[in-house]
Amino acid sequence: MHRVSAIARQRRRVALLALAGLALLAAAMLAGICLGENDLSPARALNALFFGTGDRGDVLLVGRFRTPRVLSAVIAGAGLAVAGAVLQRVARNPLASPDVVGITGGASLGATAAVALGLAAPLTPVAALGGGLCAATVLGLLAVQIDGSQAAPRLKGGISPTRLVLVGLAVQAGLTAAVNLFIVRFPAELASSALHWTTGSLYGRNWNETIIGAVTMTAALTAAFALHRRAAVLDLGDDAAGALGVRPGPARLQLLAVAVVLASLAVALTGPVGFVALAVPHLVHRLAGPPTPGTLALNALAGALLLLTADLVAQHALPLDGLPVGVVTATLGAPFLLALMARQNRPDPRTAR
Repeated sequence: MHRVSAIARQRRRVALLALAGLALLAAAMLAGICLGENDLSPARALNALFFGTGDRGDVLLVGRFRTPRVLSAVIAGAGLAVAGAVLQRVARNPLASPDVVGITGGASLGATAAVALGLAAPLTPVAALGGGLCAATVLGLLAVQIDGSQAAPRLKGGISPTRLVLVGLAVQAGLTAAVNLFIVRFPAELASSALHWTTGSLYGRNWNETIIGAVTMTAALTAAFALHRRAAVLDLGDDAAGALGVRPGPARLQLLAVAVVLASLAVALTGPVGFVALAVPHLVHRLAGPPTPGTLALNALAGALLLLTADLVAQHALPLDGLPVGVVTATLGAPFLLALMARQNRPDPRTAR
């Protein structure tokens, strides 16, 4: 009875948090289409968006420029947050996130290489997606434990959680160095464009990118929810998972693949925005409790709200024009990461006796 009561309380808490989050997200989205150099009233903005009525300038401003930017923030924020939640659960490490284990570094390198090769602007997100997937492949190959005692190496237990994070840090450092090398050797005008993109930005998003991002992200999020039951079984331990018919190694690889696709799609849309994938799962866990399908949905909602709010702050609350949203999230993320690492290194009083 006590367990049933605890589950019911968590469900009520998740439902209340979801309702509050939806209300805040709706308010932030409305602010995103209303605010700018030419502020619009909510009535004018909504009429221009849904009915195409009013001043032609309002219709163009809201429909062509502001709405794709707002929706891109929502799509990318949801994908990053869920990717972070899945990675932290698979790695069993609170420091695991796409911007720590090298996925965003690979996406940045792909985009930078596209600019260096002079590819068309619409191909930059495609190159970013490819770079993220390649980086994740390298990460997976290096992080897999290989048993060389046999004539032919074989996988033993899949991916080591500790090794995944350590190898990811090395991969991220190497990819960041490669990006910096590209930028240093660029002509000045190309270097400026690449540097702006690799800091994470929502500037210049269009409907084609937004629609493609929405469709692909929806498919990836669906896969993440479909794999939730396997993640829950893995939480019981490898032996228990095997007894229940779930092979730990392949199950972790599937979850890792979904997290990689989520993060790569987000980075392809907005660039390598930091902090969101790292922080949101911790905040949701503190507010909503242990992982469930409901908390996974709450991660998506909170990630969308956080990234959209950060973009509004970058556009309207700071005195610098054209500030990329990645600068705002990185500024928030640095002290959060330090606090998290300090908390991890703090001795447990129950074991310090």
